[in-house]
Amino acid sequence: MPMRQLLLLRHAKSSWAKSSWDGKALPDQDRPLSPRGRQAASLMRQTMRDLGLAPDMVMLSPSRRTRETLEALEPWDDAPLIEPVDSLYLATVPQLLDALHGVPETVRSVLLIGHNPGMHELAMLLVGSRGTVARGDASERAIHLLAGGYPTGALAEFGIAGPWWQLGTGGGQLVRFLRPRDLPHDGAEVAED
Repeated sequence: MPMRQLLLLRHAKSSWAKSSWDGKALPDQDRPLSPRGRQAASLMRQTMRDLGLAPDMVMLSPSRRTRETLEALEPWDDAPLIEPVDSLYLATVPQLLDALHGVPETVRSVLLIGHNPGMHELAMLLVGSRGTVARGDASERAIHLLAGGYPTGALAEFGIAGPWWQLGTGGGQLVRFLRPRDLPHDGAEVAED
C-alpha cells in the first residue's frame, strides 16, 4: 500500500473582533484572522509550496478563521477537493478521527484545518507512545516541538502507512512540525498563541 500524507494545520491567529453595530464581541465561530495571522498563513503557504506539500483534499472546520486560513493558502497549482465539515468545529480527537476515517482510499494527501486542543491531541495520538518518527536529529526535534504545544498556524506532516479507515494511535510517522515563528520571513516577528 502506498504511503499517504496527512497535514494537520491549526488555523492562523485570530482576533477578538467586535461587531461594528453594537460593540459586542463576535461569536467565536465568526472571529476573523488577525493581521499577524494573515502574515503567518502567507508564510506557511510559501513554505508548503517550497516543500511540495500539495493536498488532494482539504477538510476544514466551518469557522471563519479556518476558512480565512485556507484562503491564505490559495491558489493551489492543482486545486484540491475542499470539504467543509461541520463536526470539525472545535472537534475532539474522536470527531477528528471519524472525519479522517471517512476519507476515500483513493485520496493520497489530506490537509485538515482545525482547532486546538483537538489538533494537538490528534497529533500526539498519531505519534503514539513509541514516538513513531523518521530517525534523525530533525525528526527528534519535531517530536520535541510538537510535545511542547501546537501554536496557531502550525503544521504537522505525517506519513500514514495504512488505510484512512484504520488511522489511530501510533498510526502516523511525524515527518516535520512547522511553527510560523520558525519559518523564513522578511525580519518581521510572527506572533503565535
